[in-house]
Amino acid sequence: MPLIAVTGGIASGKSTISRRLAEHGAVVVDADRVVRDLQQPGEPVLAAIVEAFGDDVLAEDGSLDRAALGALVFSDPDRLAALNAIVHPAVRAETARRFRAALDADPDAVVVYDVPLLAEARGTGEWDHVVVAHAPAETRVARMVSERGMSAEDARARIANQASDDERRALADTVVDTSGTIDETLAQADALWRRLRPAGS
Repeated sequence: MPLIAVTGGIASGKSTISRRLAEHGAVVVDADRVVRDLQQPGEPVLAAIVEAFGDDVLAEDGSLDRAALGALVFSDPDRLAALNAIVHPAVRAETARRFRAALDADPDAVVVYDVPLLAEARGTGEWDHVVVAHAPAETRVARMVSERGMSAEDARARIANQASDDERRALADTVVDTSGTIDETLAQADALWRRLRPAGS
């Protein structure tokens, strides 16, 4: 079971790559989905976040108010580190469980971990292949402004709080240039799949 990490900064296009690999038959474990699952009401991770940051991070229905939490942590490195110390170990444990489940279901599966914070949280030790989605910072800012409704200032702040492009590229076995058209990105993902799973295998 090849275990492939697909990473990239915010708005880098990594999820486009992962979705294309899924279309080819890969099993995708989405780190953002894992985090959301772990932060549901009643989960220990959410309780720990509330204990650390207070009830103001909860919405009226008891769910996590992600915007309120983001406002607290993304401008404060110490608070961001405290949040990561709560979330990252739980994510590692849950993703390991999902990887094992994929292997149990199909020992020959190609498992893709779609993970934004590989450089910040996990490194390269456990992966058979690391794919980095790369686009220039200003391209990513423009995407966040046009597609997510963020201000350019907020977009640049999010980028500044993540690993640098050089740090991510240093982990890469493959870099996918996502700065062009969607078809160009998909073609690179197709070529990657052919390397990961040759025809007839």
